Amino acid sequence: MKIEAKGIASLSPSGNILDVYFLYINFDNKKVGEESVKVDDQKKKLIEVSWDESNLNEPVKDIEGAYLKLHLISYKFVLPNSINLDGIFNVLPNVAWTNIGPIAIEDIDKRMNESKNSNNDLYVRSLDKFPCLTDYIIPKNVRIADTSRVRLGAYLSEGTTIMHEGFVNFNAGTLGKAMIEGRISAGVVIGDNSDLGGGASTMGTLSGGNEVKISVGKNCLLGANSGLGIPIGDNCTLEAGLYLTAGTKVLMLNKTSSKVVKASELSGSSDLLFYRDSTNGQVIAKMNTKVSKLNEDLHIND
Repeated sequence: MKIEAKGIASLSPSGNILDVYFLYINFDNKKVGEESVKVDDQKKKLIEVSWDESNLNEPVKDIEGAYLKLHLISYKFVLPNSINLDGIFNVLPNVAWTNIGPIAIEDIDKRMNESKNSNNDLYVRSLDKFPCLTDYIIPKNVRIADTSRVRLGAYLSEGTTIMHEGFVNFNAGTLGKAMIEGRISAGVVIGDNSDLGGGASTMGTLSGGNEVKISVGKNCLLGANSGLGIPIGDNCTLEAGLYLTAGTKVLMLNKTSSKVVKASELSGSSDLLFYRDSTNGQVIAKMNTKVSKLNEDLHIND
């Protein structure tokens, strides 16, 4: 495997790299962009990277490598959780993301003062280590109602629709067409034809010591304001308002028997309906007889 890439880095007045926009990537003979890249601005720097497969498996060592790995995921050259992103938070600087590009935190006060004095329209969209996806890559056949809620490093398959309250973190995303009105946290992937209802939450791997990769299979529905802390298979439905964690005690109903298990014992299972008994609060799982279907008209995102 051979990876060649060329990009343009934005520099702070002190010469530090703030971000890198890769205009050209050749990933094992799959190419995006034009190989001819010129830099005429003293505030910019040409970045050239030559990697092999070993670099994908190494922790992130520098800003250039961090941005290239995020680009590789968002261009869908690699799947979420398939390359090593360890160390990325230590490498990436916190940046003021503005309507005129990234500005170093130590320089933003001066630039804001200059803007106010000269009646310019400088405004800060966020203070973060990660920029939004669409400042670098425009995914094809995808609809995003609020682009500020999707980070660079998100993996979005064609046919995905992300509504205003939807959020997709880096190293996470959709593996087919999907309706996202909830949160796809870091490390989480959503299968084809699945729906995350309004306010639905998926437990990521960045906080709380959670090392389990949460995934949602095909044809699944997470109801509004529900939460998921275990991976589930295909054709599963989670009732609105139910937060299912690994330690949740679940009454598993079969045709001839029933038993109480931890939700973690059902990890990866398919064809299950999870709901709460409204009279006693018991969380119940039983065979799901309905298959979730998306409204096809909502996912023709040409």
